[in-house]
Amino acid sequence: MSSEQFPPPSLPHSAPHTVGTHDAEHALAPLFAPLTSLPGIGPRHASLLEKIAGGRRVLDLLFTLPERVVDRRILRTVAEGYNLAPGEILTAHVRVFSLRKAARPGQPSIIRTEDESGKLDLVFFQTRTMPNPTVGAELLISGKTGLFQGTLTMPQPDHVVSWSQRDNFPSLEPVWPLTAGLFPSTVRKAMRAALSLLPDLPEWLDPVLVAKRKWPSFTQALRLMQSPEIIPSDVAWEPVRNRALSRLAADELLADQMCFGLARLKARQRQGRSFPGTGKLQAEMIQRFGHRPTSAQTLAIAEIAADLASPTPMMRLLQGDVGAGKTFVAMNAMLQVVESGAQAALMAPTEILARQHFETLSRLCPAECVYLSGTIKGAARRSALSSIADGSAKIVVGTHALFQEGVTFHDLGLAVIDEQHRFGVRQRMNLSAKGEATDILVMTATPIPRTLQLMEWGEMSVSRLDAKPPGRQPIRTTLHSMDSLDSVLAGISRALRDGVQVFWVCPLIENSETQAAAAAEDRWAMLEQRFEGLVGLAHGKQDITVRQEALDTFRLGKTRLLVATTVIEVGVDIPAASVMVIEQAERFGLAQLHQLRGRVGRGSKQSFCLLLHDRSATPTAIRRLSLLRDTNDGFLIADEDYRIRGGGDLAGSRQSGLPGFRLAQGARLSLLLTAMQQDSERELARNPRLEGPRGKALEILLEIFDRSDPDRLLISG
Repeated sequence: MSSEQFPPPSLPHSAPHTVGTHDAEHALAPLFAPLTSLPGIGPRHASLLEKIAGGRRVLDLLFTLPERVVDRRILRTVAEGYNLAPGEILTAHVRVFSLRKAARPGQPSIIRTEDESGKLDLVFFQTRTMPNPTVGAELLISGKTGLFQGTLTMPQPDHVVSWSQRDNFPSLEPVWPLTAGLFPSTVRKAMRAALSLLPDLPEWLDPVLVAKRKWPSFTQALRLMQSPEIIPSDVAWEPVRNRALSRLAADELLADQMCFGLARLKARQRQGRSFPGTGKLQAEMIQRFGHRPTSAQTLAIAEIAADLASPTPMMRLLQGDVGAGKTFVAMNAMLQVVESGAQAALMAPTEILARQHFETLSRLCPAECVYLSGTIKGAARRSALSSIADGSAKIVVGTHALFQEGVTFHDLGLAVIDEQHRFGVRQRMNLSAKGEATDILVMTATPIPRTLQLMEWGEMSVSRLDAKPPGRQPIRTTLHSMDSLDSVLAGISRALRDGVQVFWVCPLIENSETQAAAAAEDRWAMLEQRFEGLVGLAHGKQDITVRQEALDTFRLGKTRLLVATTVIEVGVDIPAASVMVIEQAERFGLAQLHQLRGRVGRGSKQSFCLLLHDRSATPTAIRRLSLLRDTNDGFLIADEDYRIRGGGDLAGSRQSGLPGFRLAQGARLSLLLTAMQQDSERELARNPRLEGPRGKALEILLEIFDRSDPDRLLISG
């Protein structure tokens, strides 16, 4: 039987039944039950399983796919074991001819075996793990081999079973992720118990697509992934599991796209508010700005203005490369709302970025602006809260302090959320809930690949700024080994003599701001010794006032070289700075490097970015950095960064900031996403209420993948 003919089987000893839509809730209940509901899984094992499953439910465990599968189906002779590559598995049928138990601690115990081709020693370093077969017993053994004094050995075999019990041998063995204290046998026991709870569910995918791709059902696919030994021995298992994984990826992506589609339908049905504006304040702001907007800005302003004037609530994403002028577009939107008699708020994830926005708005906006953050205390805070509540503050700028209790808006009409991926869903919900039918505009300076855009912002309209304001030159980027640090420092010295200001970003250290701060302080000490009195320091472990003072001193030109960690990644706008040095650049993601590079090139001078890498950087790392050297196109860089690094979760409950999928990963995600988006659009166009057999099946799909609440997207942006 070929793999193309093989119908995916059911797991032995389970008795699945097809679930009708009327009893779906009852059938799914065991899957949503806690892991402690599985037989033999107590609180201790459940807590360990939760760590690898990312959740407490049986379904979370079922969605924890094996990292790989060990194929033990090929039976080899002992002689063939001598020719295996390092790390390759030997599975053999052998006979015991002697046993030697360790005479004292520290010595190994050995079971000597043989077949017609040669001898093999099974070596055990822990007596408790050693089986106790009789001489002459026939065994099926499997594990990695080595040579010791010319004899083939199998140290600590993976499996030793009686030949008569070979039907229980794991011929295709899944390897799941583990954590300290959790053993494969425990995962296997829990997974088998979880698989036995799977009902056969109604088909929610397009039957034509299922037939064309030769996909198994959802439950069959999970069984094939988690228990591949059910695949017959005469079938090539890789194609079968690949089809199963593609099927599960399609299920997850369809659930995601259906959730976004339902959110769009609900958004069109909700009653919003119309903010037509008068154009008076916007015209005054443009006059203060002193430059004509780019064509991309003009288009984005028009799109947002139409949304605001419509009685349907606005949910729009404004994406643009570093320095493309998103703040200018957002100011126009906020002033249109203010002209219509309501308030607007702009929330940023960091104090640095929020203060930068406030300074820009205070300078250009012909409307009362108020700043609010956790550092505003006493009379200043009471004054800000009072003006927000009575409506005299027309535009409010701040950090997450904006959505805290005690902040009451007079009439919040528009919430603008910058770098929105840094906020959790609950935070965005809390801000939008401060008003009545509040319009939402979210901004990101990280260009978003199309794949990511469909997944994370699928329920939103999108405006894109793909051009920078006139007069800005492309940033010249160069690569340098840390071995050439002396020549880099000589170049920096010349630049400082010419009046140039320089950023020096220290390496990313295992997501530890404490270690990054220490590295920055060490680099500051070295540079201060060379450029005495010219070097400032900014990192995340400093008090906010100290860090802000360092930035202000640099902005005023009192220091000319600023050593910093990634705290300067967003919100720092110092047009006079025209050189960026990034140390150990290979430790950063491409998108983050592009963001950091965007701190220069904001004036009219030619700017430079020097990427310093370790001498031991891999060829792959150098190729990644070369892409940054060769292009300033943030959208191209974002596509490549996503391809390399992958992504996280928005519509679901996990808040990693980027969309994350349990089952849809890598190339399958990109290949299947468009098909699932199109299928979702077709189905919702003809069946928006999800009626009939497929509609009810899709409701089950949404429940399984925790996508049954599109309202969470609507109210959170």
